[in-house]
Parts: sequence; C-alpha cells; structure tokens
Amino acid sequence: MKNEIEINLYKDWIDTVKEVFRGSGHPLPDSISDREAAFAYFSQTAQSDEEAEQRLEANEERLSSMEQIILEHFETVIAPDIRSKTGYTGDRFTFQWLYNQGEHVVEKHSSYRIPL
Repeated sequence: MKNEIEINLYKDWIDTVKEVFRGSGHPLPDSISDREAAFAYFSQTAQSDEEAEQRLEANEERLSSMEQIILEHFETVIAPDIRSKTGYTGDRFTFQWLYNQGEHVVEKHSSYRIPL
C-alpha cells in the first residue's frame, strides 16, 4: 500500500497570518505575496525591517525543516504512531500547521496531533 502525503506547513502558516490580519480589521490585499504577508506579520513586532526579514527567513526555514523531518520519518515512526494511537487505516495523510494554544501539526484524517 502506497501512502499519499500532503503537506505544506508554510502555506498553512501564511493562510493563518492572512486570517489574523482579516480578523483584526486590517486585511492584507488579496494580491499580496506570501513573502510580503510574512514580512507584514513580523514587522508588527520587529525593531527594524532587517529584523523582520531575519525572522521571516528563520520561520520559513523552521517550517521547512519540520516538514522534512515529518517526511523523512513518516514510514518508520510517524505512520506507525498514527495507526497505533488513532486506529486510522487509510493511506491518505494531510498534515496541516495550526495554532491552538500553541503550535501544532495535525494530520487531518486521523486527528493525530504533533505539538511543536
């Protein structure tokens, strides 16, 4: 059985950033790039544009690294853990970044949660 894995943690994070701005009453333009959205987010608390850029790049690298770790250890660690803890027997796995009382990666079909 071949597993189908869908994962794009950075896009999930960007979508959340856009939602935060929408919810604040200051929505970002629809045409804004992911990089511009991330910059807008980090510039809210950064002391300078350079710091916002550094935080943007560090966050993108961090999420990419998490994604790589999940993919590298999926067959040997994560899939067996999902199956044993949730009873999920399917072959589709959709991982999503979310913030809910802290950062998590959730596998949507099984409700498996990885706190970060």
